Amino acid sequence: MIKAIVPALQDFLKKESAGGIVLICAALLALVVANSPLAGAYTAALDTQVIAGIGSAVIDKPLLLWINDGLMAVFFFLVGLEVKREILGGQLSSWSKASLPLSAAIGGMALPALVFLIINSGEPANQAGWAIPAATDIAFALGILALLGPRVPVALKALLLAIAIIDDIGAITIIALFYSGTIDMTMLGAGGVVLAIMMVFGRMKVASSIPYVLLAIVMWVFVLKSGVHATLAGVAAAATVPMVANNGERPLERMEHALHPWVAFLVIPIFGFANAGVGLIGLDPADLLEPLPLGIALGLLIGKQLGVFGFGWLAVKAGIASLPENVSWRQVHAVSLFAAIGFTMSLFIGNLAFASAEQVDAVKLGVLAGSTIAAVAGYFLLKATLPKEGPKEGAAAADADDSPEKGAVAY
Repeated sequence: MIKAIVPALQDFLKKESAGGIVLICAALLALVVANSPLAGAYTAALDTQVIAGIGSAVIDKPLLLWINDGLMAVFFFLVGLEVKREILGGQLSSWSKASLPLSAAIGGMALPALVFLIINSGEPANQAGWAIPAATDIAFALGILALLGPRVPVALKALLLAIAIIDDIGAITIIALFYSGTIDMTMLGAGGVVLAIMMVFGRMKVASSIPYVLLAIVMWVFVLKSGVHATLAGVAAAATVPMVANNGERPLERMEHALHPWVAFLVIPIFGFANAGVGLIGLDPADLLEPLPLGIALGLLIGKQLGVFGFGWLAVKAGIASLPENVSWRQVHAVSLFAAIGFTMSLFIGNLAFASAEQVDAVKLGVLAGSTIAAVAGYFLLKATLPKEGPKEGAAAADADDSPEKGAVAY
């Protein structure tokens, strides 16, 4: 079982790491373009109305929303596949594996939201953004980890991955409960019928990807028209894909591997380029101290550290979780900083929370500031804890001196 899981995990981490580096480049390019003579063309392109449909059944949205509602549904479909795999046979398949990342992720969602609400307590118009700093961008985080090479223990990467996946489950739930519009029950019911058909295919363990993909597209249209955020259709569709088909094939893993390159190297970079562009010309440093961007930046930097590290330490201290082998508390602290890289999901929730262009730009400023500082701090903190060379085959990934006692905070 372990021999089957480890190569799949390593393959996933490699793709996410490379994709994270591409995402960083896309975000930097967006910032350059948004602060150049091309800024007007950049904004105009994203505002271009794109119409698709047949007869009277038409979807008419600006390009930015096609990216955020359409392309991101593919991202959420992949997230759904990853979550199902991890629950059935991966890092979340047993309490012993899931207890530490679950505790850390709960703290990593609750405390950033609390920090944001405290800072924005006197700003009712901003409080819809409470969930923005609760998110983690696993691609961005693993992209930064990739810069440290093979010296990073696989167990530490797996811990960060598990925290981020639980974080994604929380974000999906938050979007469904708090960021959906007025609901058209007829359209939602039609989407439910399509989902039920997909569940029948899943129960029959149909191996072909075609019915799942086609029905997922139909369900996406119905959910989009219903007022519930359309990306949730991707998660629901993924839950119907069987791990093992009636002919012995593994459709979930096959679809996950097929989608990974497209999501990592196309979908997420396009989203990053479309959403990270914020004008910095004429920006005063004091603008970052406004409640909205400050609440997001400190929610990520302070809330995530206290939440992920603090709740993780309490869980180990209470005996309900244990640290992975060869992982120190100092490395867990670095992971709490990597978890503070919100970027993709934070920007996504920010676009759902606010309609005002000024507020959306403030969200971008807070997310970029908090995520950048967290990435740099996490990189240097983790680098200081790692051996100068990667572990040799069969050798431990870290020195015995760095192996912490259960429940002790050893720096």
